[in-house]
Amino acid sequence: MSAKILEVKYLKKYFPVKKNMFGKDVEFVKAVDGVDFHIEHGEILGLVGESGCGKSTTGRTVLRLLEPTEGKIIFEGQDITHLKKKKLRSVYKHMQLVFQDPFASLNPRKKVGKAIEEVLFVHGMKSEAQRRERVRQLFAMVGLKGEEDKYPHEFSGGQRQRIVIARALAVNPKLIICDEPVSALDVSIQAQIINLLIDLKNRLGLSYLFISHDLRVVKYMSDRVAVMYLGKIVEIAPAEELFKNPAHPYSLALLSSVSGFRTGKNKKRLILEGEVPSPVSPPSGCRFRTRCNYATEQCSEIEPQIKCVGSNHFVSCHLY
Repeated sequence: MSAKILEVKYLKKYFPVKKNMFGKDVEFVKAVDGVDFHIEHGEILGLVGESGCGKSTTGRTVLRLLEPTEGKIIFEGQDITHLKKKKLRSVYKHMQLVFQDPFASLNPRKKVGKAIEEVLFVHGMKSEAQRRERVRQLFAMVGLKGEEDKYPHEFSGGQRQRIVIARALAVNPKLIICDEPVSALDVSIQAQIINLLIDLKNRLGLSYLFISHDLRVVKYMSDRVAVMYLGKIVEIAPAEELFKNPAHPYSLALLSSVSGFRTGKNKKRLILEGEVPSPVSPPSGCRFRTRCNYATEQCSEIEPQIKCVGSNHFVSCHLY
């Protein structure tokens, strides 16, 4: 069996925003524009970047909640890029999503236990007694033993996130995509949910794609980290290496915005000037060049290719 549970190759997701007089799409938001990464069995890959860089779109496209424009999504050796919905359902037993807003993803008119029973029924568990027992096990697993007969509004934000995690675990997945799972929670509650996710990962052998803009959380959670800017991954490295020796100027600026990460060559805070360019018409060459202090003429003419600059450390920049 391959060590990689997920491989994403040159993934693109474009959203049409303008048509010509004949009704043909002629302008697109290039939300994800040629992304490559992989996740190994039992690994947590963090995905970071500014708001609007394409992190969440990447996660949803990997799950085929959004149809990819181009590229390949390979899960456990199987190309799922163009699987029909009927066949895709069997894949969803092994791939699940934890949403940012747990309240919005729960039916307010349905008891939380019944909501999870529905998931089990859809995936083939026809016995009501077995479903109820499985729900009890799941609620105990996430620290909500005996709470399955309540409605969503009767829980706090942290408890609702535990319910969403229980629902994701219902069908024994192997990969969970966590889309900003703690950003809406208080700091103390964030720590509880993060520790729960790590504990479940270790107990159940899970793999995570952990999407977040919070660098401290990503450092604590991740084995490797990918940095995304304007639809592209510009750097990917083991978490300890990335936070100690960021190579891409954008990674350097991100880390310098958090005082605790200003070490080594990153002692001073770097202020990024200008606005993030439009994903409809991104800059030629390197997309970061319009905000980069090290940009040269080459950066405007040639798009940098990702290259290895250290042990499992890859960066897309003409400085290397």
